[in-house]
Amino acid sequence: MAAVNLHEAKTHLSELLDRALRGEEIVIARAGRPVARIVPVDDRKPRTPGLARGRLTDAFFEPLPPEELDAWEGRT
Repeated sequence: MAAVNLHEAKTHLSELLDRALRGEEIVIARAGRPVARIVPVDDRKPRTPGLARGRLTDAFFEPLPPEELDAWEGRT
């Protein structure tokens, strides 16, 4: 189990995530005290393309009504 300080974890997060994906457990410490662990997630499932196929109607592609568009753009 590797331990890194918070600054190092922020600087090298991508590298630490790669190490965790290879099975290593990483402990992040602040002021020398452990505060968190980076471990791989066990239930990673592959994505299924086309999951929404057949669920979208033509209405999905129509323009939004003016009042809803205003709400999305923060003009309400």
